[in-house]
Amino acid sequence: MTYDAVPLIPRDILFGNPERILPTLSPDGSRLGFVAPDEGVLNVWVGQADDPAAARPVTHDRHRGVRTFMFCHDDRTLAYLQDTDGDEDWRLYALDLESGEATLVTPQSKVTAYILEHNRWHPTSMLVGLNADNPELHDVYRLDLETRELTKVAENPGYAGWLVDSEQRIRGGMAMTEDGGGVVYRRGDDGTDEPWFEIGPDDILTTGVAGLNRAGTVAYLISSVGVNAGRLLSIDLASGDETVLAEDPEYDAAGIAQHPETLEPQAVTFIKERKTWTYLDPEFGAEVDRLRERLNGEVGISRAVRDDRTWLVHDVLSDGPVRYYRYDRDSGELTFLFSHRPELDEYDLAEMEPFSYTARDGLTVHGYLTFPRGVDRANLPAVLNVHGGPWARDTWGYHPEAQWLANRGYVSVQVNFRGSTGYGKAFGNAGNKQWGAAMHTDLLDAVDHLVGQGLIDRDRVGIYGGSYGGYAALAGAAFTPEVFRCAVDMVGPSNLLTLLASVPEYWKPQIAIMHTRVGNPETERDLLWDRSPLSKVDQITIPVLVAQGKNDPRVKVAEAEQIVAALEKKGLDHEYLLFEDEGHGLARPENRERFYAAAERFLATQLGGRVQED
Repeated sequence: MTYDAVPLIPRDILFGNPERILPTLSPDGSRLGFVAPDEGVLNVWVGQADDPAAARPVTHDRHRGVRTFMFCHDDRTLAYLQDTDGDEDWRLYALDLESGEATLVTPQSKVTAYILEHNRWHPTSMLVGLNADNPELHDVYRLDLETRELTKVAENPGYAGWLVDSEQRIRGGMAMTEDGGGVVYRRGDDGTDEPWFEIGPDDILTTGVAGLNRAGTVAYLISSVGVNAGRLLSIDLASGDETVLAEDPEYDAAGIAQHPETLEPQAVTFIKERKTWTYLDPEFGAEVDRLRERLNGEVGISRAVRDDRTWLVHDVLSDGPVRYYRYDRDSGELTFLFSHRPELDEYDLAEMEPFSYTARDGLTVHGYLTFPRGVDRANLPAVLNVHGGPWARDTWGYHPEAQWLANRGYVSVQVNFRGSTGYGKAFGNAGNKQWGAAMHTDLLDAVDHLVGQGLIDRDRVGIYGGSYGGYAALAGAAFTPEVFRCAVDMVGPSNLLTLLASVPEYWKPQIAIMHTRVGNPETERDLLWDRSPLSKVDQITIPVLVAQGKNDPRVKVAEAEQIVAALEKKGLDHEYLLFEDEGHGLARPENRERFYAAAERFLATQLGGRVQED
């Protein structure tokens, strides 16, 4: 197969609304819910568990859509969250599945709600976090699902996060310290909170309480204290005895599968090049392995049904759609439900391939490459697609942007630069105060490595990303324009000083982490300005595409307007796309089409790839 013979995958298949995503079974096992388009807008659909095709929409948004929902254990309520035009002021709704009536239970403006705890043992009660009284702190409220009444049960004494048990009792919380660490508090029987243990700034991103057992006598922690990577521990709350349940010297524990009745861990996953499993319950592990043998990619399991006899299983490939199945544990029957994008099966997708290299200071850095199909792997144009966060990471699996870039003729290069999560605290902390410095040179070293192998053309490399990735794109244009031919920034900060001065109110209890890992404006103002792309706008010599959501609460619209104004003043080649009804990213399919069509033309003009003719 030659490159020209590889069909173009239409953008609306890659970036339009999926056919069906986020399936979940109701706790009684009778219903299946998922998110799917209704009149072109994503909404929640619900139907009988054994007949997905008969599902009907139960929410009816006609603007931005609904993407976050859960079935409640009263077996008649569906709870969902929705914001306004991307402002992330999440409002909680409770929908009666029998009458179809939805109630807005948190109607306050400029307030964000989240679901703190809901379980089988308290089927008509839900704990909700709400920052209605103090925008910086979330108090705890109890929602009565029968009356829809919301009652405050605990005022926040300064916690960035609460610790609750399965009886919906508050057991403590975590407060941040001025040095970017934290203190976990434990609540006694008399209702007073006492310090339980401290977490230093080096361990704060890899240490925390993962939960309690059903009896409330054992706490489970993921902790890197005293070791490099976050490991799973159990702590007897009466004796203080500590047991290591699962660990890896280089990789942090990523996910925990818990027994639905005892809440004891049965398995732990570690995300290396691919997902690996460590089984604590051999019988559970054997059953998971049997599923993994029957499927083709990375297997995930949802255990929402109360009797735990039916699982929802998803199978993730890097070169095909995500496929969902219902698994009957008693019969062993695995029933295909649907895939998130069945049209993808009609196209030749590219496999995502892990790679690694040694950075200039000797640090090993990992990432993923996705090559165009039908071409020799030599001297190809490339796009460095930098992940957001930056305290996150790229993983193996289906990635629509990787497929888009490879299909248009570019090598998609995804790098988990220092500061990315999952690789242990030494790797994570190596990114402290390295925005625009070693975090950036890790990206440059990836380019050098791939050029040195003869895989990519040094003169045809673009840099692209959203959020922190957008910052990295602007940094590439401003700090090292000789390395990149062009840059695409989506909702990326251009000025670290204004970024830190304008974080959402409810982020402020954790601002010390930002100061530790990015820089402190009070003591390191010069460093922050020097690491800001806006400070080096005179050095930009390559074309830049800037895209921004007007209502973004994290990276305010001023971040885009500052750099665009500077580019205009200097007469530098640029494009600017402002989305009036979006926030930190693009939710509406018509906006995604506008952005990706523009980005595709932009990249093709600079790097020579293919373009879908509209």
